[in-house]
Amino acid sequence: MGDDHGVARPLRADARRNRERVLQVAREAMSGGGLTVSFHEIARRAGVGVGIVHRHFPTKEALVEAVTLARAADLVADAHALATAEDAGAAFFGWFRRVAERASADQALRDLLDGAGTRLEDDLVAALGPLLARAQRVGAVRADLTPEDVRDLLRGCLAAERWARGRGRAGRLTETICDGMRPRPS
Repeated sequence: MGDDHGVARPLRADARRNRERVLQVAREAMSGGGLTVSFHEIARRAGVGVGIVHRHFPTKEALVEAVTLARAADLVADAHALATAEDAGAAFFGWFRRVAERASADQALRDLLDGAGTRLEDDLVAALGPLLARAQRVGAVRADLTPEDVRDLLRGCLAAERWARGRGRAGRLTETICDGMRPRPS
């Protein structure tokens, strides 16, 4: 990506370290400021010249994509890892709460989760499927919910949590949404 111009060649160790440092700084910067952080600010925080940032990520879109892919991969990997957890209900609700908590404090992650119709969204919904299905099989989650429903509830949760966080009530609405995903009493 970036400095290889379509030709796959290994990076030198120092170039690899610079790329990893830039990517890490960009992830941190975008967590707090969303997608508005500049290349110059990322370079300054990473302790490299702006040319190094551009060498690895020729456009802002390329950098945002790399950060977004890393975040999505984390969420997807977490869902896959939890899909075989002993307590399927706790795994499902724990994953939902963690995603809501991370994204409510991370503008770029909220932007990612709001991105309708992307490959990343498809990956997340696909990873969520087995986690949800197991929780439904053990009766921990309503049987009528689909992975797309859960994704939409998560989006709504993030919007609600943003407002609740401003009132000092973070997490309360996530729990309300989790309660709504539980089976109705007979």
